[in-house]
Amino acid sequence: MAVPGFLARSRIVASPGWTRWLVPPAALSIHLSIGQAYAWSVFKTPLEKTLHLSGTESGLPFQLGIVMLGLSAAFGGTLVERNGPRWAMFVATLCFSAGFLISALGVATGQFWLVVLGYGGIGGIGLGIGYISPVSTLIKWFPDRPGMATGIAIMGFGGGALIASPWSSAMLGSSPGTGDIAVAFLIHGLVYAVFMALGVLIVRVPADGWRPPGRTREPAAARPMISAANVSAANALKTPQFWCLWIVLCLNVTAGIGILEKAAPMITDFFKGTSAPVGTAAAAGFVALLSLTNMLGRFVWSSISDAVGRKNIYRFYLGVGTLLYLVIALTTNGSKLVFVLCAMLILSFYGGGFATLPAYLKDLFGTYQVGAIHGRLLTAWSVAGVLGPLIVDGIADSEKSAGKTGPDLYSTSFYIMIGLLVVGFVANECVRPVKEKYHEPVDHNQVGSEA
Repeated sequence: MAVPGFLARSRIVASPGWTRWLVPPAALSIHLSIGQAYAWSVFKTPLEKTLHLSGTESGLPFQLGIVMLGLSAAFGGTLVERNGPRWAMFVATLCFSAGFLISALGVATGQFWLVVLGYGGIGGIGLGIGYISPVSTLIKWFPDRPGMATGIAIMGFGGGALIASPWSSAMLGSSPGTGDIAVAFLIHGLVYAVFMALGVLIVRVPADGWRPPGRTREPAAARPMISAANVSAANALKTPQFWCLWIVLCLNVTAGIGILEKAAPMITDFFKGTSAPVGTAAAAGFVALLSLTNMLGRFVWSSISDAVGRKNIYRFYLGVGTLLYLVIALTTNGSKLVFVLCAMLILSFYGGGFATLPAYLKDLFGTYQVGAIHGRLLTAWSVAGVLGPLIVDGIADSEKSAGKTGPDLYSTSFYIMIGLLVVGFVANECVRPVKEKYHEPVDHNQVGSEA
């Protein structure tokens, strides 16, 4: 696939002396924008009221967006490796912004299917291509600190809702109509297009043979779980390590996304009828708070993984996450502080799992086609994007029809999440170093070629 003009990989090779610290801001411009997806719950109630949708229906754009994220990342991963990050960021900008514009038209005309198509379908492609666009580039610029580097960028995806949630709430007002929602979508699309374009213009790739200052070669594997060899994307699919990590990612994401997608209505339902009910503004603040911990977890936990190892940090995510869900299930709405703190930690592990994943893949499979491998693994996110909301929304709708209220709407979902996290913990324990038969010959270890 030919890439013309300023989008070509050959046109964005960094000149001598160019600082690698410009790459994380370029990545953040993309990830902070597409991270708006985590603020979808702010639009759920307004859409349900104006277009007369159920909770399950209003979650469809978000669910399809996550499905398309995984699929576009999987099928586009090799193109991203081949054509470079600028091409990928440009495609992501077009698709993500167009998704909002189509959604604005859908709301204005009362055609919800256009919202699903725009935000979920076309915008979801922008999510997937945008998400993986800087990952392999960051790992190449920061081979000495891959967890920290990918954590900085992917932190933006988790923090996108920290900006989008209050911004969207302010535009929607207390009682929005279809016109208010349509204008909000329109403004989102235009503003994000400008902001994402900054990343397109800034990003660079290192020249062949570049090493960080003070380093002349890549270090030998320091720990058993870190390989000094490389594995192609095609061969990675044949390894049990890939599928163990697929299960780990899928179940960790399912456990987090179930809360995140329904965060605003969930906390409102949970404490309705208590002495301390949660209003609309406070619920939006809860969404922003979860976004903050999601964002910080991506940087903090992934940076710690550089010191303690990826397998150990996933043991922490999955094991402690199981205990936190159990605490919520047992305490119900007895303490708002306990509920909020547990949810914050669960979302920090959710975000940390995403940010640590590229470094885990780099440890196991090397830097050769790591972006393409990462893209294929994100199909687990697609499955989780349907599974998590389906479990939480579906059970909540069913319990509500049965006349239940408060924590009873969600208790079954939380016990399901506990079981899923236990399975994920076991899958992580099964990860072992990749066998030599899957390694690439040394003379073929060139990033961007197709296996």
